[in-house]
Amino acid sequence: MIADVKKSAEQKMQKSLEALKVDLSKVRSGRAHTGFLDHITIDYYGAATPLNQVANINLIDARTIGVVPWDKKMANAVEKAIRESDLGLNPMVVGETIRVPMPALTEERRRELIKVVKQEAEAVRVAMRNIRRDANAHLKELIKSKEISEDDERRGQDDIQKLTDRYITEIDKVLQVKETELMAV
Repeated sequence: MIADVKKSAEQKMQKSLEALKVDLSKVRSGRAHTGFLDHITIDYYGAATPLNQVANINLIDARTIGVVPWDKKMANAVEKAIRESDLGLNPMVVGETIRVPMPALTEERRRELIKVVKQEAEAVRVAMRNIRRDANAHLKELIKSKEISEDDERRGQDDIQKLTDRYITEIDKVLQVKETELMAV
């Protein structure tokens, strides 16, 4: 029973860590990447819709992303959503294409990207703590149904805490590597 709870928590934590790595790989240090715009949502006829579901996103060159909305009337809404995102981008509408040039990375821009990266890492830390809370709650349910003893529950909670600590340390390592990468000129 306890092993199942621990294994489930570990799998969820591993998935959260992998998601963080994928998200951080999208934060580039000066080069354009289509995944950079993934988290932007557009008000598409009253529904918040991810940008990649209303437009084609491609690379025009190494420092410019091209966005072509499928519905041509949505070009201004797409441009506005990109401009108002927390990425500090300045898109331009050129015909049917929205050109999104990646700004040169100044010291200030690097610091802004590090803030974004830290926010992402903190969100994953919170997710890890939520997984720990859920696993501990599951252990308490097992005690109530008399499937495990209180000593087993304490050992299980200790194991889950060690697991949480290990994954939070991993998050910190991944964050440190990304910060170093962003600050390298």
